[in-house]
Amino acid sequence: MLKKHDIKFMILHSLRLPCMLRHVPAFSFFLLATLFVECSFLSMASPWQSVQHKPGKPKGIAGSAATDLPVPFRIGETLNYRVAWAAFTNAASVQLSVPERRDLFGWRTWHLRATTHSLNPVRTFFAIDDQFDSYSDSGSLESRQYELYANEMGRKNEAVLHFVPKGQVPSAPGSAVVVPNGTRDPLGALYSLRAVGWPRTPEVRMPVCDGHDVYEMRAKLEVANDPLVVDAGKFTASRILVSIFQKGREVEGIKFSVWLANDVRRAPILMQAELPSGNIRIELTSTSN
Repeated sequence: MLKKHDIKFMILHSLRLPCMLRHVPAFSFFLLATLFVECSFLSMASPWQSVQHKPGKPKGIAGSAATDLPVPFRIGETLNYRVAWAAFTNAASVQLSVPERRDLFGWRTWHLRATTHSLNPVRTFFAIDDQFDSYSDSGSLESRQYELYANEMGRKNEAVLHFVPKGQVPSAPGSAVVVPNGTRDPLGALYSLRAVGWPRTPEVRMPVCDGHDVYEMRAKLEVANDPLVVDAGKFTASRILVSIFQKGREVEGIKFSVWLANDVRRAPILMQAELPSGNIRIELTSTSN
């Protein structure tokens, strides 16, 4: 059994990792779950601009008449996960949810949410309580607004980012982040993988923006029918390998795989990442709706 001083040594060792960790892209595992260990490094060095208001529903206006994209998730869906990191089998909890559909500044959107909380004994040295909100277009799953509400080791950081495709006029108040057409935010990218017709589509590519940099996410089907046993039960899933590229070059030091259930919901059953600070495994523990 790990003793307290052993845990402290592991945490402090990760904090003394080479400076390369501070340059790990904020996108690394969609900036929400697998890199909960990295989040402090990212928030300390990232360019998020603080905002004064508290999390809440944005003021929307009449939605567009665009045809909605068929998706396997629905309002009220909640997915709960257990995070294992290095020697800690229960290092954090993660919840993915779909709170609502919403008209947002003229766009019809899905409101997607992810929350993560570190748990004891890791929390004793590494307290993290983060929330990410994505407003993804219901016709394309492109990101229209991405929000971060982070509380990491006593440091709070909040941002509301309005994504505007190149050539379009911003409809939301305040500053805008200009992105290529088809860009997802990190959370929306995960849900976009669920909407892909695996295995009929063996590979997809899409731009992903974390609010500062734009990356290319390449997702490739590795195994079409992979049997899995996790806390939530037994599943057969499609194993997807995700690679991240920037300016045509693959980002090194990160390997990420996600298993999507081979059923109508296509929920992420298991997510694994190989990182400089230790491997991370996120497995589904329960679902609702």
